[in-house]
Amino acid sequence: MTPLRTRRSTAPTLSVEKSFATAGHRYVAGCDEVGRGALAGPVSVGIVVVDLGAPAPLRGVRDSKLLPAAEREALVPRIRRWSVASAVGHASAAEIDALGLMSALRVAGSRAWASVLETVTPDVVILDGNHDWLSARSQGVLFGAGGGAVGIEQGGCTAPVHTRIKADLKCLSVAAASVLAKVERDALMVSLAADHPDFGWDVNKGYATESHRAAIDVAGPSEYHRRTWRLGSLARPDAARTESGG
Repeated sequence: MTPLRTRRSTAPTLSVEKSFATAGHRYVAGCDEVGRGALAGPVSVGIVVVDLGAPAPLRGVRDSKLLPAAEREALVPRIRRWSVASAVGHASAAEIDALGLMSALRVAGSRAWASVLETVTPDVVILDGNHDWLSARSQGVLFGAGGGAVGIEQGGCTAPVHTRIKADLKCLSVAAASVLAKVERDALMVSLAADHPDFGWDVNKGYATESHRAAIDVAGPSEYHRRTWRLGSLARPDAARTESGG
């Protein structure tokens, strides 16, 4: 087993971000999501923009999953000061049910993207993973008031998006984005737990623990649960699909 000290000694860097400078790019955005595999609450997308002409590496930043909650929270103001622009966007459980997970991620990313555009227009985006769910495109899956299908423009990122597996471990801007998204989503779930104490969201943050599923069996899903997913430990006739992702 790798000691924690050794595992944490490999910090993400700006090497990948700086590789885009050869193409004349200056503002590079890192993007990551959290909440993909939860049963309740939103999916949340963080974006952090760095100026390749300015930033020194920011110490202490790791993929949010590798940091204790207290360290993540302490990093937030430092990341905000270090970056040119940063934002977190959310898509609700109801939007996930209506649009599907990938389209809901795009909605959350579009909201974060619109926020950073108020400060700067990134030249390029590094997105964690191997699938580009961030780029702008149209979606025609919703139904209008009369029951007919209607097309909607979801918006989205208009800069070139480069996907990279494990970017949250290797790219400092992406790791920073994961920290912002994780801290903001966790805080939201803790606040919701006050009115829905049976589900333990202050501890499980909406993810699929045994106790969370058991509570859904007893109380039924709340308005913050993803109702099209398999939620409780018992089979439900209205559960059309199971959750996926991390």
